[in-house]
Amino acid sequence: MKNRLNSPKLKKTGKPSATGWVKVLLLILLAILIISIIILSCVPPVSKDALVHHLAIPKLYLKHGGIYEIPTMPFSYFPMNLDLLYLIPLCSGNDIVPKFIHFSFALLTAWIIFNFLKPRSNTAYALLGVIFFLSIPIIVKLSITVYVDLGLIFFSTASVLLLLKWIEDGFRLRFLLFSSLFCGLAAGTKYNGLITLFLLTLFLPFLYSRYVPNSKPGFFKAAGNGAFFLIVALLVFSPWMIRNYLWTNNPLYPLYDHLFNPQAGLNDQTIGLFAYRSLVYHETWWQMALLPVRVFFQGQDGNPQYFDGKLNAFLLLFPLLAFYRIERDRQVLRNEKKVLLAYAALFFATAFFSSGMRIRYISPIIPPLVILSILGVRKMVDLVSALKARYSRNIGFAVVFLLLSFSLWLNAHYIFTQYRYVDPITYLTGTVSRDHYIERYRREYPVLRYINKNLHPNAKILFIHMGKRGYYCDRDYVLDMLNNRSTLYRLVKSANKPQKVRLDLKKMGVTHLLINCDIFGRWAGDSFTTEDQELLRSFFRNHARLLYFKSGYGVYRLENP
Repeated sequence: MKNRLNSPKLKKTGKPSATGWVKVLLLILLAILIISIIILSCVPPVSKDALVHHLAIPKLYLKHGGIYEIPTMPFSYFPMNLDLLYLIPLCSGNDIVPKFIHFSFALLTAWIIFNFLKPRSNTAYALLGVIFFLSIPIIVKLSITVYVDLGLIFFSTASVLLLLKWIEDGFRLRFLLFSSLFCGLAAGTKYNGLITLFLLTLFLPFLYSRYVPNSKPGFFKAAGNGAFFLIVALLVFSPWMIRNYLWTNNPLYPLYDHLFNPQAGLNDQTIGLFAYRSLVYHETWWQMALLPVRVFFQGQDGNPQYFDGKLNAFLLLFPLLAFYRIERDRQVLRNEKKVLLAYAALFFATAFFSSGMRIRYISPIIPPLVILSILGVRKMVDLVSALKARYSRNIGFAVVFLLLSFSLWLNAHYIFTQYRYVDPITYLTGTVSRDHYIERYRREYPVLRYINKNLHPNAKILFIHMGKRGYYCDRDYVLDMLNNRSTLYRLVKSANKPQKVRLDLKKMGVTHLLINCDIFGRWAGDSFTTEDQELLRSFFRNHARLLYFKSGYGVYRLENP
């Protein structure tokens, strides 16, 4: 089998060798996969975070004429390396091209996976790694949405692999420099990149002291490499830290604000991951103990209980095979496997315990696991090839083929389900218009269209229980929920009469309310006392006029009694 996967030479008959057909088949599968993702991307954006953040904030910057502080939107303080790229197509009114910008980082990650695997196996295995990576469900989902996680994945993976190249090439400074540059770009793409920065800064002195040839390095030499890496990465990340420090006195705002602004964080209340899952999802201790394994098996899109995303179970199985009889591997390959596994495990543990569990939050571990998976597959093939009995070899190759086929079928099945959910064909053929397509996924869209067509350009709208989705609103808007606190709740609680609520909203510049009435009714009933509820009803009777209502969403104009 090993010989079959060597470079495709022509036999004496002039026909391609078996490995040539394997490469052709893999290239065809890769082309089909990329085309399938491109078709899925050719629809208007409807994903939540795109409408809340990744398109909404760049749109506000364009409207304002530059970057400016938006205190009512804490997510506007996040680093925005990729979001600034989305400004380019948004300038011309195109909000589909940002999906392709995001997808391009998946292709770049696939390219560096290919370049890493090819010299360590061969072209066929490297192509298999590319296909496996690009078809993993969470990667497909990210590739067809306007998020930033694929940028984080690319920059983090490039930083890790360049660090391995630095070790392999005798610790030449340029590879350390490039690794630190990419690490800084990862942190400037999403705060999760700080985990990569933290881990690699700790890795560096250890790796240098362990693998430097012929001599034992001094402490200062090893620590100096780590300090160099950290300083360069922070310099690349520094524009976002400087911006946030000038605005909030916290370079990592809104993270760790209780440290930088103790008075502002006095009322912050957090709950641990396990306590949250026990309280909200009623999970038992053993279910929570199995979370690191369940992540690979139970993922579901749009379901926070099941990690809001989907991986492939073989990402857990195949990497284990890469370490079977690892002592027979070359020393360099053994070291690389250990570093990749350590990075993936520590990144997972850090992200797992520091935030609510989402597949996207641990996505930088996917490329290292894919690399280890392909090396594990290669190990299986080599072991089967070494069997002496032909019958045993045939059975072994059949098992390997079935495992690979099943793992790729799981990914292919997910892509088929995405075609049913996204339904790009009806939009691309013109059967469904842009407005009707968006309305199918976002019930509030008709109300936003009414606002854009009928409200004065100077109108300012308070979004109440709208899920913060403001991209399709062309008027100024503010969010009712700020740091998990409701502005309307605060105003009602501090008012002794309905007119006071109206005056306080006027001081904020608010002229209209946009309310998800279904959720608002339940929330008001649970949150307010009987007296407060009566005050709220009086406010809506005397100071708010319903202008438009559809699909449970209402637009109200604030008026004097």
